[in-house]
Amino acid sequence: MRTELLEAVTASDVPARRFRGKNKGKRWTRGEDTELAVIRLPLDVHDHGTRHRTEQLYSAMWSVKRALQRDARDAVAAYWAGDVRRETDAKAWRLKLGLSREGMERRAYRHMEDSKHLGHHVTKALVMHQADEVFETSVSRHLFPDSSGRRHGRPEVGRWWDYTRIPGRARSHTTARKWETFRLHGTFSGHLDTYRHRDLAPTVTTPEQAAALPPGARVLEQPGRMPAPSRPSGRIETGEVTATGKPKTRAATWWDHTGALAVVFTGGAESNRSDVVLPLRLPSGSGRWPRLLHFLNDPETWHKIDLVRRRDASAPGGWAYEAHLMVLCDGYASPATRARRAAAAGLERAGGVDGNVSNVSVVSFPATFDPAYGDVEATRVALTDEELAALAKARRKERGRKHALDRSRRASNPGQYGPSKRQQARTARRQDAGLPARTVPVPGGARAANKAGVPKQAYRRDALSAGYRLNRARLAAAAAKDHRARRIAEDIVAAHGANLTVEDCDIRTWYRRWGKALQATTPGRVITAIGRECEKTGGWMLRASTFTTKLSQTCFCGETVTKTLADRIHTCTGCGVVGDRDMVSAALAAHVGLADPHDSSTARLNTVQARNTQILFHEGLQEALPSQPQHGARPTRGRTHAAAHKPGHPVGRGPLLDKTPPTGTGQTPNETRPANERHKAHVGTAGSTDRCHPCAPGPCRHRAGITALRDDS
Repeated sequence: MRTELLEAVTASDVPARRFRGKNKGKRWTRGEDTELAVIRLPLDVHDHGTRHRTEQLYSAMWSVKRALQRDARDAVAAYWAGDVRRETDAKAWRLKLGLSREGMERRAYRHMEDSKHLGHHVTKALVMHQADEVFETSVSRHLFPDSSGRRHGRPEVGRWWDYTRIPGRARSHTTARKWETFRLHGTFSGHLDTYRHRDLAPTVTTPEQAAALPPGARVLEQPGRMPAPSRPSGRIETGEVTATGKPKTRAATWWDHTGALAVVFTGGAESNRSDVVLPLRLPSGSGRWPRLLHFLNDPETWHKIDLVRRRDASAPGGWAYEAHLMVLCDGYASPATRARRAAAAGLERAGGVDGNVSNVSVVSFPATFDPAYGDVEATRVALTDEELAALAKARRKERGRKHALDRSRRASNPGQYGPSKRQQARTARRQDAGLPARTVPVPGGARAANKAGVPKQAYRRDALSAGYRLNRARLAAAAAKDHRARRIAEDIVAAHGANLTVEDCDIRTWYRRWGKALQATTPGRVITAIGRECEKTGGWMLRASTFTTKLSQTCFCGETVTKTLADRIHTCTGCGVVGDRDMVSAALAAHVGLADPHDSSTARLNTVQARNTQILFHEGLQEALPSQPQHGARPTRGRTHAAAHKPGHPVGRGPLLDKTPPTGTGQTPNETRPANERHKAHVGTAGSTDRCHPCAPGPCRHRAGITALRDDS
C-alpha cells in the first residue's frame, strides 16, 4: 500500500500549496424547465497531423484515467482495511484517503504535474473532468448504495479499447466567450456558404430556406478530405475610440470565425504547437436539415462538447471521431412525430404491458372501462420470419468472423498453440511413410498452458496482424448496431395510448435461464423504449411489483390460477376464462393502481374493476386473448442450452409439455427472482454425484423430485 494514501508527504521548508477559492459571483444553474439534448456531429480527421494529435490526446487521457483508477482501487482497499477508523468516523476516513470528488481532482493534478509529457497534450480542465467521471462511475457507486441498496464492485482498471469518451467542460454562461476545453466555432450559415452545392438554387441563401426544401435535394457539397478552417488574422475594431478619436482594435481570434463549423482545442497547457482544428461534416441532404437547424442555428444554446470515438474499420486509423454537442433545448421531433404523439396523447386509454423472453404483449381498454368509449385492443410484438432469417444470417456471419479471428491469431502466434489431433495423425503418417515433416502454418490444437490451465503467454502479448485488427473492428461495429425498440415503442404508444403499466421484473435473472435468446428479442430494451415514448407523449408507464400483484397467477374473477413457466395457457376453473398467459397478465396490468407512482411495492390489483371489465368486454376479451400458444412462447421444461446441466441429466431440449419431466429436472426459476439452485453442481448440492467430505456443510435445502413450483410473478 502506497504511503500517500495514508498521509500527505509535505516538507517543512516548502510552503503549502494554495488553490483558487470558490467563485464569489452567482453560480449559473440550468433551469428546471430547461431541457438538455445531444446531437452527434461527425469529425473529419483525414489529415495525418490532426489525426496523430488526436490519437496522442486519447493516449494521454487514457494514462490519466488508468492512473486514477489504480489510485481509487488502492484507496478503497485501504478504506475497507481500516475497520476502526471507518467505524469511528467513516467520512473523515474517506477524506483522509482522498475518496471524494475534490480528492480525486487533486490526484489528477499531481499526476499531470509529476509527468513530463501530459502537459503537452491535455489541460487541467480535461484532467479535472476525467477525475470527476472516475469518482462518479467507480468510487461513489462502490462506497454508497443506490436506492435499491446495491453497491457496485470495487474500482477496476478498464481496457484501452473501451476508452471512447473524453469529457469536456461546459461553457460559461455568465462570461462571454469562455470555453475551457473543446469549443465549437463557426456558424451554421457560414458552413452553408462554404460548402454550398453547385445545383442549389441561388434563392436559397439561409439555413431556414435550405430546411424548407423537399426531401432529396442536395444542399452541401463537402470534399472527401475536408480542409481545416484557418484562424482569423488581422485586427478587429472594438467599437470604441481612443482619446484622440482613433478607433480601438484588437487581434482577431477564433471567436471572430464565421465560416465553416469546426471543433477547436488549444492543445496541452505546455504545448507550443498550434490549435487542434477538427472540421465538421454535416449531412448534405435536405431531409436532415430541419434537425440541424433545431440544434445548430442558435449558438447561445450550445452548452458542452464531449470528444467521442468509435471503432470503424473503414476510417483512417480504425477510429471514427465524433463531437457530442449538448444543447440547452428539447430534442428534435419531426412534424410527423409531433402529430403522432399529439394523437396518442388524445387517446384516453389505460393499458398493461407484459414482457416475455420471446415477445411483448400489450392490452389496453378505454380509460373509463366502458365499452361505449371504445373496444379492447391487443398487440403482440414478436420476431417475424424475415427478422428471424436476418438474425440467423447475422449470427452465421458473426461466427465466420470469429473463426477468422481465431485463425489469424493462431497463424500470427504458431508457437503458442499445439497441433490438433488430425494434424498429429497426419504427421505420424508421414513419419511412418518416411516423408519429411511438414510445417503446420496454422496449428489447430489447444493453447500452450501450464498444469493449472493458465496460458503461458497472455493473450494481450500476442502479435496481431492488420487483418485481425480489421476483422475485430468489423465485428465490434456489427455488434453495436441499434435495435428495433424505438420503432416498436412508437407503434405501441400510437395504438394504446401513453398510460401503461408493466410488471417490475429484473431482466437480469432471465439471462440465467435463456442466455443469448434474449439478445434477439431484447424485451428490456423494448420496455425501456416504450416508457421513454410514453414520457415524450405526455403520459407515463408505471411499474408494479410482482410480489403484490401476482398477475400471472390471478384471473379476472379474483381466483388464483397456479401456473409454471411452461404453462402458457391461462385456464380458470372458476369463471372459465381460457386465454394466452401473457395477454391475460397484460390485461390485468391495466387494472393495477399504485398509491405511490414512484414505489412499485404500493401496487395493488383492483379485482372488482377487473371482474367488471370481464363482464362488459366479454366478446372483445375472447378475441384479444387467444387460447392457443403463440409462436416462440413455449419454453421447455428443465434447463435450456444456455444453462448448465446437472450431472447425469441428458443434454438437449427438455421433454414435451404434455409429458411428465424426469426426476431431477430441478426447480423452475421464477420470472423475477434468481433461481434458488446453483447453475453448477458443487459439493453439498443436492443431486451432485461427488462424495461429500465428512467435514463439509450439509446439503442445500432442496426437495428432490419437485418438478413444478408455484410462480408468484
